[in-house]
Amino acid sequence: MPRPRLCRKIRFNPNVTYFKPQGVPMRFLEVVNLTAEEVEALRLKNIKNFEQTEAAEKMNTSQSTFQRILSSAYRKIADALINGKAIEIIRTTEE
Repeated sequence: MPRPRLCRKIRFNPNVTYFKPQGVPMRFLEVVNLTAEEVEALRLKNIKNFEQTEAAEKMNTSQSTFQRILSSAYRKIADALINGKAIEIIRTTEE
């Protein structure tokens, strides 16, 4: 049985939750889902310019788990940009 997941701290909940290629109706697009923790990892690393160890501490997770979350986010964004897919940010229900 896997370990229970730790509660990760997410301090950002975006107002905009969809991004899509211009000029293509949503009904013709595949959607890539980014989780709230992936968006938070991107925000801490790329917008706030925190080192991985500091960002991991802020999210209440290990550095290796933070790296996996960040890598997953980069992979999803690259897939959406290269293959012309929409990006949906799954909002957190916790406030």
